[in-house]
Amino acid sequence: MGRSCFPRCGFARIIAWLQLVLGILVIVVSISSLFRFYSAGFFVHNEDICRHFYGAKDVYQGFDINDRIAEVLTTIENLHKKLEMNLQQMEKSNTRLEYKNYLEVEVLRPVYSAYTALKQLRLPKIGNGTVKEESLIDTFTTEEIRKYIAPKENRIGKINFYGTEKIYNTIGHACVLMKKELEEYMDYDIGSYCKDDWNLAQKLMVNGCDPLPRRRCLTRASKVYQKPYPINESLWKLPDDRNVRWGNYQCRNFGCLSGKNPKRGYTKCIGCFEMEKEKLKWVTNTSLQVDFLIRDVLAIKPGQIRIGLDYGVGTGTFAARMRELNVTIVSTALNLGAPFNEIIALRGLIPLYATLNQRLPFFDNTMDLIHTTGFLDGWIDLLLMDFIIFDWDRVLRPGGLLWIDRFFCNKKDMEDYMYMFQQLRYKKHKWVIAPKSQHQVYLSAVLEKPPRAI
Repeated sequence: MGRSCFPRCGFARIIAWLQLVLGILVIVVSISSLFRFYSAGFFVHNEDICRHFYGAKDVYQGFDINDRIAEVLTTIENLHKKLEMNLQQMEKSNTRLEYKNYLEVEVLRPVYSAYTALKQLRLPKIGNGTVKEESLIDTFTTEEIRKYIAPKENRIGKINFYGTEKIYNTIGHACVLMKKELEEYMDYDIGSYCKDDWNLAQKLMVNGCDPLPRRRCLTRASKVYQKPYPINESLWKLPDDRNVRWGNYQCRNFGCLSGKNPKRGYTKCIGCFEMEKEKLKWVTNTSLQVDFLIRDVLAIKPGQIRIGLDYGVGTGTFAARMRELNVTIVSTALNLGAPFNEIIALRGLIPLYATLNQRLPFFDNTMDLIHTTGFLDGWIDLLLMDFIIFDWDRVLRPGGLLWIDRFFCNKKDMEDYMYMFQQLRYKKHKWVIAPKSQHQVYLSAVLEKPPRAI
């Protein structure tokens, strides 16, 4: 009697499951329809209009479509797991084949298809294109980040001049490790003023979250910004204090940044905000053999050094001296406790806001000169330094000069660092090692990149 009852009981269970599945599918279709109406703008509560009047934080207050869809996704996923378990039990108990096939083909597969389709709806619709789900997108919940990193399909539906069908905006992989800070950085009202949070942006950059996403807010600037000095004055004159936003520094003016002030807020490049001292660098002889003069280095390649990179920490003095000799120098800068980027720009020079993590934004074999001082010292990891040096080699042209200026480290480590520079097999024009202290030594060198077979 138990066997004769089994087909009817098994079929009844299948019908009950089917009713439950149909109920879930009705919910899925309903939410999908609501989402499409919402995306099409048929609801009064339009996202862009609300952002304009209420601000980004208030747009979804009280109703979050992603939260509702997530709840249904969880329900369907649990149902799918239960159905699979039942299907496995039916296989073990030798249930009639037609019931098993019916459950697999007519119930289990549609549930899984509905789950996949609903999961794709969680991504925002951007422009006229449809955005496919990317693994990195699901890491973040802030809508501006999701919109930024989602691939953007070409509007005309053709290959663009980059040779791609889409544009991929990138962020550094370390952004995932700093999710809280990145979401704070991207939490703003579109079209309104950005927060005065450049220090948060720099913290993200220095910790590997680089490049940062672009933002759609207005950068704050000084309300009393003064016109810069003419170039013949600006190179050797401290800028107007009113042209810097001092909110995130210990000092509130350039005078406070003097090397004599113990509360100046920075430790690298002490004294480089004192223009009278800066004027002496690279143009006057010192007692140290490791101090090369600009005119001596340029004499190695007369008339051939036109553009270059100053890779270090400073206020742009090396670039200022080279500018007087009609050589254009781009200076890397980070605002490590002081407005290094601002002072370089206000002196009429070019700051490059870059960290050690970044690949240099120059094409191969383009620079005539790379000068480095005060940044890469004996604290740097050898593997990191290896990547940096080979990146220098990439952008330096054949015949270009690598000027290592006052690199220092412990005596016991000098051999390792010497190998790092010598492995490039550059021609040595200058190579000087001199004591810095009892346990540390300086290395200065001028090396020439050789031509190489293609």
